[in-house]
Amino acid sequence: MKIVVIGNGMVGYKFCEKITGRSGDPSAQIVVFGEENRPAYDRVHLSEFFSGKTAEDLSMAHPGWYQANGVRLHLGDPVQHIDPIARTVQSRSGVTEHYDYLVLATGSAPFVPSIPGIEQQGVFVYRTIEDLGQMKAYAPGAKTGAVIGGGLLGLEAAKALIDLGLHETHVVEFAPRLMPRQVDDSGSLILQRRLEQLGLRVHTAKNTRTILGDGRITGLQFTDDSTLETDMLVISAGIVPRDELAKACGLATGPRGGIIVNDHMQTSDPHILAIGECALHQQMIYGLVAPGYDMAETAIATILGGDKTFSGFDMSTKLKLIGVDVASFGNPFPPPDRCHTIVLEDSAKGIYKRINISPDGKYLLGGILVGEASAYNQLLQTCKNNVVLPPDPEDILLGVRNGAAAGAELPEEAVICSCESITKGTICRAVEAGNDTFDTVKKCTRAASCCGGCAPMVKDLITATLKAQGKYVRNVICEHFSYSRQELLDLVKVKSLRSFDDVLDHYGHGGGCEICKPAIASILASLWNDMILAKGNDTAQDSNDRFLANIQKGGTYSVVPRIPGGEITPEKLIAIGRIAAQYHLYTKITGGQRIDLFGAHLGDLPDIWEALIKEGFESGHAYGKALRTVKSCVGSTWCRFGLHDSVSYAIRIEERYRGLRAPHKIKSAVSGCIRECAEAQSKDFGIIATDKGWNLYVCGNGGSKPQHAQLLASDVDSDTCIRYIDRFLMFYIKTADPLTRTATWLNKLEGGMDYLRSVVVHDSLGIAADLEAEMQHLVDNYKCEWREVVENPALRKRFSHFINAPEEKDPTVQFESMRTQKRAAEWK
Repeated sequence: MKIVVIGNGMVGYKFCEKITGRSGDPSAQIVVFGEENRPAYDRVHLSEFFSGKTAEDLSMAHPGWYQANGVRLHLGDPVQHIDPIARTVQSRSGVTEHYDYLVLATGSAPFVPSIPGIEQQGVFVYRTIEDLGQMKAYAPGAKTGAVIGGGLLGLEAAKALIDLGLHETHVVEFAPRLMPRQVDDSGSLILQRRLEQLGLRVHTAKNTRTILGDGRITGLQFTDDSTLETDMLVISAGIVPRDELAKACGLATGPRGGIIVNDHMQTSDPHILAIGECALHQQMIYGLVAPGYDMAETAIATILGGDKTFSGFDMSTKLKLIGVDVASFGNPFPPPDRCHTIVLEDSAKGIYKRINISPDGKYLLGGILVGEASAYNQLLQTCKNNVVLPPDPEDILLGVRNGAAAGAELPEEAVICSCESITKGTICRAVEAGNDTFDTVKKCTRAASCCGGCAPMVKDLITATLKAQGKYVRNVICEHFSYSRQELLDLVKVKSLRSFDDVLDHYGHGGGCEICKPAIASILASLWNDMILAKGNDTAQDSNDRFLANIQKGGTYSVVPRIPGGEITPEKLIAIGRIAAQYHLYTKITGGQRIDLFGAHLGDLPDIWEALIKEGFESGHAYGKALRTVKSCVGSTWCRFGLHDSVSYAIRIEERYRGLRAPHKIKSAVSGCIRECAEAQSKDFGIIATDKGWNLYVCGNGGSKPQHAQLLASDVDSDTCIRYIDRFLMFYIKTADPLTRTATWLNKLEGGMDYLRSVVVHDSLGIAADLEAEMQHLVDNYKCEWREVVENPALRKRFSHFINAPEEKDPTVQFESMRTQKRAAEWK
């Protein structure tokens, strides 16, 4: 049997990969013709080409794979003629191949509207690596970029222009909202605000009449006679199925394009099949990779005699667009009279969640997630498998709680990995067969091997299956350490190890990775509170910790001095303004009652820190997985409702825990009364005044996944409250996994709040004294990291752009005026 495949994109490659593993016939021949000059590559992550990935990084298979698997590959040689009668194809170079089955995986082409001026220089499409290479070459001469199209591909293209460093990036969308097929009006508005905060400028309900310019684009003119200046344009207004070969050889195609196929992926000629974006199935063209992979499976079953058919595909999808999560699942737009809708909207944080519930309240019909989509996979499977909802359906927006594993209640046939059609039962059986790690399950089943969106649920299923078998589940950090974070922390403490290299020599192997290095660095800081850049630990830190500042868009850094409790003297306030003006820094008051200074050059950081230290400031640790702020209201000092002095107590709290390193960042607040002006119940630990003392709340999160803190202790005095906080924080530091916020830690802690209260308040484990002593050791050893750099010439040398000319600044980094803030010279 001889199979010819036309097209070597993601779907064409997946067909080859799957059929070579299943045919079982050594005489079977597979011949592939590809239009591009490179083997198949990952178009889903194409935008990462602009953030450092190479074409090789995106490649799905090296050229040797094809030969090793008996696939004859013709690159850069597209088929130009199909003869269905003789069952032959002929390529551009004259190669003729006979086939028993022909698989058309020709994909799609960008839809390019016929706008006058579209042929000018500076106008691009966003489809191939070659397209991206041309954009990359053109971008240095451009300042402003625009994208026509505000759908999935359009926003991906906008991300590419941002990564190219253009000063302004605009998105022009014909519809009245972004992503009109996936997101409703409210969700689109939240998405638009989030994107605008990141510097993207959005123009909806705009129809482009003309592309302005004289051989080189200078702008756009719209049908409402408004104009937009731009010197670079990307067209991303949709796709057109590549069906020209099919039409030429007489195959049936749809009136609006696409090769008509049946449930077996057969065209009007049963020996010719079509898969992917070129195939029209029941009047539907599928523009996602997962349906294409399912079509490939169906085509293989048709050729090899299987019984699989394709009956349509769920178009649920989750993407991260320019750093913002967006997802839709099930039916996001059911008629209002056929559902109940529950909406969670936080416009301040840019989060929108909508779920559609059946009229009887039992089943999830679909939904939309913008800004935070960690629950997507669980919601999708709940929807697809008709899982009965809890009595309070709004609870499903808050995620998994009390140690439950995501997916535990799903049926065996629930599809966990849509890309590879891997069910829960397949994953669980793989674990039961001895594949007890994520990597081995991934290799065995191929779950989470494509987009990776199902990885968290796969990991939870592995854990749940192992526990059901009565096995001890070891949550190891990574492949270089066969220990959990908790185990490593204990081992490092016993051996009194002080550097990453020492830990690696004693308990690891290999050279470490981006997962274990920051985790070990955090453990060392949490145990000893040494200067994090000392003892060779600088290379183990995250990039922000390495420079004691957050790197920002454009290559500059932010400087955030500590302002305990938000209290600041007029003299210090003036000093910040003077230093910001001297170094041309953009200033912003944060929600955590601090002042951020943006736009600092790397070489200026020690000088800025030195100036701030002279004025009485110290590092605010905005760059670290550490205590950020302790927010406070004005309390009894000024407020007529205040019960206690919340400002003084907030300062005491912040100065005690400043610099404390933990598995993730920590935020706190102190409110002077139950009116909660400091929002203490949205923090990792929050304190609220009562007429008898303080109430202590823990494990809240006001970030990407909002969750109220829970009451740990009530009506305690100030000293007792601090003792409980000492115990709580040290217990969290000792037992949480890397990069786990306190809210998530509590949700997965067996026994939940009752168990945590028994440990912290009632000392059920008998470790309270040890936890308090360990915290006191960290408090006693605190040193300002900025001061350590300023006073240490060796450390200070690390903050130079050019070793031979330390006074020079990076010429590619420029000050950007923000709204009404301009450089200091312009203020005069």
